[in-house]
Amino acid sequence: MNNSEILIIDDEVQIRKLLNITLQSNDFKVIEAASAGEGLIMAANHPPDLILLDLGLPDESGHSVLKKLREWYAKPIIILSVLSSEEDIVKALDNGANDYLIKPFRTGELLARIRSALRVTSHEDKGPLVDCNNLQIDLSARTVKKNNEIIKLTATEYTLLSLFAKNEGKVLTHHYLLQQVWGPGYIDQSQYLRVFIAQLRKKIEEDPNQPKFIITESGVGYRFVIDK
Repeated sequence: MNNSEILIIDDEVQIRKLLNITLQSNDFKVIEAASAGEGLIMAANHPPDLILLDLGLPDESGHSVLKKLREWYAKPIIILSVLSSEEDIVKALDNGANDYLIKPFRTGELLARIRSALRVTSHEDKGPLVDCNNLQIDLSARTVKKNNEIIKLTATEYTLLSLFAKNEGKVLTHHYLLQQVWGPGYIDQSQYLRVFIAQLRKKIEEDPNQPKFIITESGVGYRFVIDK
């Protein structure tokens, strides 16, 4: 039985109805808000396990709501929006959204993204080990193993991989990765990222040309996926 509670902040009645039916049929608890103001109050009074947030709200921009939530709310936020421009997607992810789905979306994909986001949250306090099939990342010992053999990584490669491991399932934008790994002066140096992603894939993937761990989100960034 799933006890996770999800807050839907969306002004479209039909979307809320669809989400409510889908989520409850998968054993999630659901609460709803039809406006930014109502959603912020509900989130503050009774913080849910995850928030589904629309960007096109009637009383305030969803981007603004996202920023306000991220001042105190640390759990997953997934954006559901008709806005499909790269600018809107990158802006939302850079402002702290865990994921972004464009309406109309497949319910199966939404449920998979929700499960992934909640899984990361539930595992946050269970130790610094990422163990998936033939790949083990021990953040405490700062070691990475493939097929039980230690992989030698440069300091930058390890920093990048550990950042992915700590944010499993979440889309990390080019801007975010460059700032976190190289610093604010490198946010336009996307070639740095491409080179190191290619190097990491050669070391941790079975087939670097068909990666299973580091997935490209075209025009946006990368997602680290652990298939458990």
